[in-house]
Amino acid sequence: MTTWKRGRAALLAALTAAALCLPVTAVAAGSVGVAGGGNLVQNGDFSDGFNHWFKAGITDDADTSGGDMCIDVDANDPGNPWDRIIGNNDLAVVNGQAYQFSFKAKASSDVTIRSIVGNPNSPYETVYEASPPAALTSTYQSFSYSFTSGYSFDPAQVAFQVGGHAAFTLCLDDVSLFSGVVIPPYAPDTGPRVRVNQVAYLPDGPKQATLVTDLTSLVRWRLLDKNGHTVMRGWSTPRGLNASSGLNVHTIDFSRFHTAGKGYRLRADGETSYAFAISADPYEALRVDSLSFYYPMRSGIAIDGGIAGAAYDRPAGHVSSASGSDTNKGDADVPCQPASVSSTIYGQPWTCDYTRDVTGGWYDAGDHGKYVVNGGITVFQLLDIWERANRAPTGDPSALSDGTLRIPESSNGVPDILDEARWELEWMLKMQVPAGRWLAGMVFHKVHDNEWTGLPLLPDQDPKIRELHRPSTAATLNLAAVAAKGARLFDAYDPAFSAELRHAAQVAWKAAKAHPHKYAPAADGASGGGPYDDADVRDEFYWAASELYLTTGQSRYLDAVQSSPYHLGGSLSTKAFTLGGFDWGHVAALGRMDLASVDSSIPNRDLLQQSVLRAADRYMASQRAEAWGQPLRRSDGTYVWGSNSQVANLMVVIANAFDLSGRHRYRKSVEQGIGYLLGRNALNISWVVGYGDVSSKDLHSRWFAHILNPDLPHPPKGTLAGGPNSMTETWDPVAQDKLEGCAPQFCYIDDIGSWSTNEEAINWNAALSWVASFIADQDDGNT
Repeated sequence: MTTWKRGRAALLAALTAAALCLPVTAVAAGSVGVAGGGNLVQNGDFSDGFNHWFKAGITDDADTSGGDMCIDVDANDPGNPWDRIIGNNDLAVVNGQAYQFSFKAKASSDVTIRSIVGNPNSPYETVYEASPPAALTSTYQSFSYSFTSGYSFDPAQVAFQVGGHAAFTLCLDDVSLFSGVVIPPYAPDTGPRVRVNQVAYLPDGPKQATLVTDLTSLVRWRLLDKNGHTVMRGWSTPRGLNASSGLNVHTIDFSRFHTAGKGYRLRADGETSYAFAISADPYEALRVDSLSFYYPMRSGIAIDGGIAGAAYDRPAGHVSSASGSDTNKGDADVPCQPASVSSTIYGQPWTCDYTRDVTGGWYDAGDHGKYVVNGGITVFQLLDIWERANRAPTGDPSALSDGTLRIPESSNGVPDILDEARWELEWMLKMQVPAGRWLAGMVFHKVHDNEWTGLPLLPDQDPKIRELHRPSTAATLNLAAVAAKGARLFDAYDPAFSAELRHAAQVAWKAAKAHPHKYAPAADGASGGGPYDDADVRDEFYWAASELYLTTGQSRYLDAVQSSPYHLGGSLSTKAFTLGGFDWGHVAALGRMDLASVDSSIPNRDLLQQSVLRAADRYMASQRAEAWGQPLRRSDGTYVWGSNSQVANLMVVIANAFDLSGRHRYRKSVEQGIGYLLGRNALNISWVVGYGDVSSKDLHSRWFAHILNPDLPHPPKGTLAGGPNSMTETWDPVAQDKLEGCAPQFCYIDDIGSWSTNEEAINWNAALSWVASFIADQDDGNT
């Protein structure tokens, strides 16, 4: 799930997955007060043998003769945790009640098990899953967790899901669930009060930090080198109470220091910051890492650990037929949604009587769905990184050329970034309704499971039915736009593919014109993916017309551009750039920036360029008003789902203003803004995996799920987390349990269960990749 626009119904539907995790940090002994009421787990010490307990998927009988319970668990490798279960159904939980869940466990071999409290009946909602999961050894260990239930169930269940391993012996004892506990408020560890870009400042670029302090007068600060020697001093600037963080803050500016090096720290008010570099090199690495993120996200191809890294080696996902096996139903011949569950089109239930091969493409985010509109903006930004590299004064095509990324197509004579974009483009072409079929030329909105799956789950193990969802005007225009852009960029490397893209774009445009109001519904009878609904596609028409005109030069597309309400003088002209810059549902800015940047005969191109600069100026005014360096400052004070991508996309607009004008203030704004994503924020965390002393690592994902299964990896280095989300109506249960009353910047938790604040997504990484590539092109910040 990747943006707040997916809707609350789709979020809550995810809870019906039997294995969905809702983890909360384990609680230290003695930190939770327990009221009366007794242990809700009957026979939790096994003094009455195996009574009140059950087993599923396990053939051996339990042995309770030693005063505990030991049982041989059948081999199940590969497999899912819920394939083997030991459980107790004779208890009840109450919505809003706080609980302490405890047990002792050991195993004959080192294994990690899932321990949950939930509904024993369909749809098997998970009330709570212990996090971090219990990692068992041959010696008994005690585990204790606390949580607040978001459900009432009678009966409810305590269950230990122990599948997914070779055969082993499990022993349990002293299993308890106490109600009436007092849970301390969640308080994130924010580290030192001096907040910096934990990665790097460019030697000749701006260098600012934020100090959290109750002091209202100037504070003395010192810049320390790696040996602890003071190399610069100065005074802070008090900024008062900051609304986005709820903190009293000062800013520190050490931009006059230019000496490159590693291990620098800032010290002020008795606090010393995390370390950082003064160097351009980390941005070259971030460009490569953030773009190499896409290869492990590919569907329909085995991921080679020799290329992506050994931890990311996995079988191809969703390559079988739609009927598939018991363990995988793939994308080779996917049917349309049945009419009995689909939404209507032209007043009739929609379906089709054929199947499509829609293998390939990227998985959208932490689930196994593939969505055209989110794929569209993503592949557009990858293509745009390459197009900018070839047109902008500071662009560097060699940094993105063949052999620069970790992908299997390296050394094929095509720039690697185009190879990666092609993987998604070819999938999008497969999503186009073929000639001779009803709605020919339009594009299926998405393909995903008919039900949500649980975590963890590798793509090749997904057992759910795959379905095509009805074509939409938005998806059709996404293909028109990105295929048109792709056509002009691939022409130099593969003229045949370029021609195929151009033809598909024009067919899609014609189909969208014939069916201009076929909106993707917010609810379409399936719970296995987000809707990506959009009931206003005037911006998509403007974007697609812009790209088709820039590629073909044809007057019909120019006419469509000039007649759009988003074009100069139109009723929506000033709304082309939103408060968040742009996103998958607001794409007019993409057309506007390309019309301003790409050489063409468009009339009044100078006015288009000025409109980009005016938008950048507005965003920079917001940045100046913030004490953390980010250009995001919403009028209502909220941070929405995927706010980190909004921050990045605002920087994309500002960077375009620099490319168009050459004015250094725009470049400096981007160089400063990236610091917010890399640690200069209220939580003192880098939201880019593997970058900074403290960075996100437990992002919501079914296969980058190391916290749930140590055999699986963390997300790849260079993956961007969604970030703070203060829109409470879209929160997941982890956020609901932990983040109540949070200031906007504090509405984030690095927990795999918090999809509303901590998911990874292809469009979010595209925004990060664009900005990282731009900053890497600035060298030391003096080009």
